[in-house]
Amino acid sequence: MGLFGKKKKGTPPPCCGRTPETAVRVGADKTAASVKVLGSGCARCSALEAAVRAALAELGVDAAIEHVTDFMQIAAYGVMTTPALVVGGRVVSCGCVPGQAELREMLREALEKETLEQGPAV
Repeated sequence: MGLFGKKKKGTPPPCCGRTPETAVRVGADKTAASVKVLGSGCARCSALEAAVRAALAELGVDAAIEHVTDFMQIAAYGVMTTPALVVGGRVVSCGCVPGQAELREMLREALEKETLEQGPAV
């Protein structure tokens, strides 16, 4: 809805020409992705870490996985149930070990969002 009977015709493209498609294409290597598994080191935490490694391999993403076991650091993310998964500083899963397909989709979406927020890699 526009003022004075003028309708907005959509948002104009940014001056740099960046679109979601080009941002994903430009940042396609995804080597700097930050992935953290938050948990005490129990069997479920280890299972989540293994599942994340497998999902990242399927997606072709080379990312270092950090396993955080310090409860002060875990609480800083607002996580109360472990295991939890953090991608790009955002908690994407907590309290369960998602299935492989669901985990792969969550990682893909989180990595795309992280790539879009970082801007095009030149």
